Amino acid sequence: MELFDSLKFKVVRRGIRIAFPEASDTRILGAVARLKGEELVEPVLIGKQHEIEQAAATRGINISNMIIYDPDNCGRWDQIVEAFVERRNGKVTKEQAEELLKDENYFGTMLTYMGITDGLVSGAIHSTGDTVRPALQIIKTKPGISRTSGAFLMMRGNEQEKYIFADCAINVAPSPQELAEIAIASAHTAEMFEIDPRVAMLSFSTKGSAKAPQADATIEATRIAKEMAPELAIDGELQFDAAYIQSVAQLKAPESDVAGKTSVFVFPDLQSGNIGYKIAQRFGNFEAIGPILQGLNKPVSDLSRGCNEEDVYKLSIITAAQSLMG
Repeated sequence: MELFDSLKFKVVRRGIRIAFPEASDTRILGAVARLKGEELVEPVLIGKQHEIEQAAATRGINISNMIIYDPDNCGRWDQIVEAFVERRNGKVTKEQAEELLKDENYFGTMLTYMGITDGLVSGAIHSTGDTVRPALQIIKTKPGISRTSGAFLMMRGNEQEKYIFADCAINVAPSPQELAEIAIASAHTAEMFEIDPRVAMLSFSTKGSAKAPQADATIEATRIAKEMAPELAIDGELQFDAAYIQSVAQLKAPESDVAGKTSVFVFPDLQSGNIGYKIAQRFGNFEAIGPILQGLNKPVSDLSRGCNEEDVYKLSIITAAQSLMG
């Protein structure tokens, strides 16, 4: 069974409610119409109701059977404001909460936190910061994880090749501890996509071939990750060719149980991760799906502002599947 067929099978007719804070965007509307029609997701549209209805009418999309939450006209407004003030634990006043919750991302994130929705998909017209900030303030990270991270599912050749790349979206310069957490979270993301996680901690050095503080940080991250999750196959530091190509692995890291067989590539910093996934996407013709935000208590997904309707559709299915993992 192909990957998305498998994910669809998991979520179909489960009544999983996903919040869409950019509901007047025609890419979002096209995707939610498909998701609703195939009974994969119960879309919860957020925004000014007249704007959403006008945009849907322009595309000829029927949204009469979908839930719309308009922050300017919401029967649960007082309840949501009160819950937000309590969650922020004295960091915002009631007046400040009312102002922040006029923002669709904050409003949608509160719906997910309160269990009104099971997850959220945003980012088509908002920056990553606009999507992630409310999630970090309200939903927060799981126990044992200090920061969220962003992974990409990389696929090529009708799903013959499937890999996870992380962190390619969030953490500029993760510490060894944070890098270890990213590695473990990425392994669990791989499992969701039925990928056997073999995690390579990437560097410009393989097993001591170069000496530098950056390589030492990756070695330390590998040590921490192995201590935190001894059941996982994690190795480093490895250069990309040693991680990816078996013949190179035999020369550079013959004792490794990961080198040459890697399915999860953990980059040492955001700069290399972002460059790496885009090279694979543009030069290697990989499909890059994500970023998939990892480590949050409930799933929030961040679209690229250059996304198309298909990207919204697929990331929404992934978000729905994440909601079932707890």
